[in-house]
Amino acid sequence: MIVTIFRTRFKPGNEAEYYEWNARMSALAESQPGYISRKAFIAEDGERVTIVEFEDEQSQAAWRNHPEHKEAQRLGREKFYAEYDLKVCELKRSSHHKV
Repeated sequence: MIVTIFRTRFKPGNEAEYYEWNARMSALAESQPGYISRKAFIAEDGERVTIVEFEDEQSQAAWRNHPEHKEAQRLGREKFYAEYDLKVCELKRSSHHKV
């Protein structure tokens, strides 16, 4: 499994357009082969964290290179994010407990 951790902070003023793109990209990601899940969180200090899981590196790479996603990446750098940090990790071990 490949896990992408995407931490961001907004530039002020483009939030409405960001949320439109975010909805489109979420739906598009879910339709990609190998997609497992996506979760997003907002910290008290305004930092956003998105965690996306794909089955394998090829699936994650196909998503990373999708033409619409490439456009969203460009807009993120130019308009939406004051800063971001992206980490792509290969899962080494997993443990889950549910009562």
